[in-house]
Amino acid sequence: MTSNDIPGAVIAGPALWPAQAHVPSVLGRQLVIDRGEGSFVHTTDGRRLYDGTAGLWHANVGHGRPELAQAAYDQMMRLETYHTFARFSNDRAMELAERLAGISPVPDPKIILNSGGSDAIDVACKLARRHWQREGREGKKTIISREFAYHGLHAFGTSIAGLDFNREGYGSASLVPETVRVPLHDADAVARTVAEVGAENIAAIITEPIQGTGGVNPPEDGYLEAVQRICRENDILLILDEVITGFGRVGSMFAAERYGVSPDLVTFAKGVTSGYAPLGGVFVSPRIWQAFYVDSPDTPVLRHGATYAGHATAAAVALRHLDILDDEKLVPRVAELETVLRTQLDGLAERVDAVADVRVGGFLGGVTLAEGLAADKVTDRLVDLGFISRPLRGGTLQISPPFITTDDEVVAFVAAIEQAVVDEANR
Repeated sequence: MTSNDIPGAVIAGPALWPAQAHVPSVLGRQLVIDRGEGSFVHTTDGRRLYDGTAGLWHANVGHGRPELAQAAYDQMMRLETYHTFARFSNDRAMELAERLAGISPVPDPKIILNSGGSDAIDVACKLARRHWQREGREGKKTIISREFAYHGLHAFGTSIAGLDFNREGYGSASLVPETVRVPLHDADAVARTVAEVGAENIAAIITEPIQGTGGVNPPEDGYLEAVQRICRENDILLILDEVITGFGRVGSMFAAERYGVSPDLVTFAKGVTSGYAPLGGVFVSPRIWQAFYVDSPDTPVLRHGATYAGHATAAAVALRHLDILDDEKLVPRVAELETVLRTQLDGLAERVDAVADVRVGGFLGGVTLAEGLAADKVTDRLVDLGFISRPLRGGTLQISPPFITTDDEVVAFVAAIEQAVVDEANR
């Protein structure tokens, strides 16, 4: 079929292609955000909306922070950036890496910086495979991931996705070969899969500590510890995707700390700058990095790097952002907000039959609707009520407001969800 054979009229629209969208469903009804302050954003058509998702899980310190704008301005007036290839680096990237090493969930790490979470996933998966190739164990290439997993949409992230709609349509079962999925919470199934595939063929197991896009799924008790044990017993690397959970979202700086696991690689992004600059990266354990630091002409080179890896302005923003987290004690504040959110969602589930399930992990919540209710219709109704949520897999509503939100705003948000759900159920 050629473009001339496509049935139906082609809709004209803005030049910007909407991301992750059935385009005809959103054209003409897009919400264009032009301003943000605190936990609220404003649209070009005059709406003031509570940002119940913190953008895409990232606006942890809220919108419109002048100190972060000032940090970017000051850095750009000194040096916008300089690359970090070979002998060259820049002072801000060096400073940020040292700061991150001091709070890392991986002891004695090296830090690879890049531009975001999808970048970080590609690096981590490549590095896991590179590690085993360097050790002469060429068969260890397979990456195991979980059902409903989301790890960004670069080539590796697409390949290890546990959401089938993010994997389909590219001409092969997996853009990068040697990937396998396991069920959501079943550690025994992980062990069986390792036995079936063969540990000699598996480079790493990757998991989000709390799944985000897959429906806000916290780990069942003991699950992450069991996966870690399987990795250790079978000489498989453990990668934690902390792009959402890192930098305080779970009430500790990293979910690895909350759940008591010691990964070999940890990816991060969103919360390192609260979205004020595009930045991500990977914490790399000594088990992996030391071989690349041996004083020998035979030491291998990791052939990875990007123009904006260690971007000086992004690093300056991250450094100031980490100050804000500390100065305003926002990570312990998340633990308080988790209690408020859990209380409110438990009450919602008790009162409203149209709510099938609620889940909370840190200041992350998911409200799963009863079968037959459309989550997208509920989130549209929420906008009418002045609140932003997102429909996730399984008819689930996303809850992840900024850390600076008030208890009363959380209560109001959940009350609005209740009204929107009831309205949709009664249509």
